[in-house]
Amino acid sequence: MSECTHVLELPRPEPAPLSDTCLECLAAGSHPVQLRLCLACGHVGCCDSSPLRHAAAHFKESGHPVMRSFEQGESWRWCFEDGSIV
Repeated sequence: MSECTHVLELPRPEPAPLSDTCLECLAAGSHPVQLRLCLACGHVGCCDSSPLRHAAAHFKESGHPVMRSFEQGESWRWCFEDGSIV
């Protein structure tokens, strides 16, 4: 995995999750396929395989580029800005 400048700018320690599910999906009556955690603010959103793609929408609205999987046993991170695993 490569490092990007966005990873270097992340807060330490990692922010606590603001919820345990995608609240936007919950409000819309939809179900997330998998969850992503924003590493800038702790927002939890659904992945791009989910119908409403709230993690990507959070990036577009907030400008927070790096998220990690919020699934049990997974720790990979994705940078929306760079379009790569970081």
